[in-house]
Amino acid sequence: MNLRKLLVVSVVVVFTCVSLSHLAYAAYPSKVLDFVAPAGAGGGWDLTIRTVAKVLKDTKLVKVPMPVRNNPGAGGAINLASLQEKKGSDSIITVYSPPLLLIHLNGTTELSYKDVTPLARLIADYAAYVVPAKSPYKTMMDVMDALKKDIKSVKIGGASSAGSMDHIQFLIMARAAGIENLKEIDYISFDDGSGAAQVLGGHIDLYSTGLSEVRGLIESGDLIALAQSADHRIGEGVIADIPTCIEQGINETFINWRGLFGAPEMPEEAVAFWRETLQKMSETPEWQEACKNNGWDNVFLAGDEFVAYIEKVNEQYKEVLGAIGMLKN
Repeated sequence: MNLRKLLVVSVVVVFTCVSLSHLAYAAYPSKVLDFVAPAGAGGGWDLTIRTVAKVLKDTKLVKVPMPVRNNPGAGGAINLASLQEKKGSDSIITVYSPPLLLIHLNGTTELSYKDVTPLARLIADYAAYVVPAKSPYKTMMDVMDALKKDIKSVKIGGASSAGSMDHIQFLIMARAAGIENLKEIDYISFDDGSGAAQVLGGHIDLYSTGLSEVRGLIESGDLIALAQSADHRIGEGVIADIPTCIEQGINETFINWRGLFGAPEMPEEAVAFWRETLQKMSETPEWQEACKNNGWDNVFLAGDEFVAYIEKVNEQYKEVLGAIGMLKN
């Protein structure tokens, strides 16, 4: 075969491969997708992935069905384990946030963010530190000053287990406020969803939670938010009146980022599709309206930048868990 014929054959082969790859990409997804919230109905993960599914459908960015199911348990560890049985799947899309890192670091599971396929960070929600309307604590620094005087004088509650998100997001602020004996702070977990009722009933002094999860109770005046964990004022109305921790002299933030992940070893064409499609979604008026309605910041990040972000916050969580003797992995 002469050189000219060889070049022609090579070009045809390359063109054919590219064309087939493009066709495969264009045909995906061609079947029902499996959208999974790793917790029960009504929480932040559930709301996030159902909102994603709705916006993708409404904008026609995805034209196949996207039913959402719940796979709760162990702070997301049950779902993480089940994903390992679906290696290579191109149809499973799940949502995670900081607990994906924390359940590995605190020893709940040997699995970690390295055992899923990061697709994109979508939103930032923030912590809210709330007290009942008649609480003696009027600012976040009031709470910190009380803890400095008597570390057992303030009972903190959260929906996540000890060593997971609601606990850690309070400890990060306590450490920044100069409290050294973090391990001795009383933290009570209400994983049955009763945390808001517990603080309203006076059974705990402060409830550390996600701002979106107590927004209604703040707007009604039943709960008072002493602070939220962003580096800027967020939301509208009463929510916009909530001061940041930074404004109160606690120079720290906590971002409850939420993003989408695929199964381990997700095919590259599927990964490319989701990163591109989710970026398009993040720019739509429908998504921006959903973020506004839910009090989310639209903080899209994908690819290597998303992975680098995960690795960075993972190191921060390690430090806090080490300080309270709960770092296992």
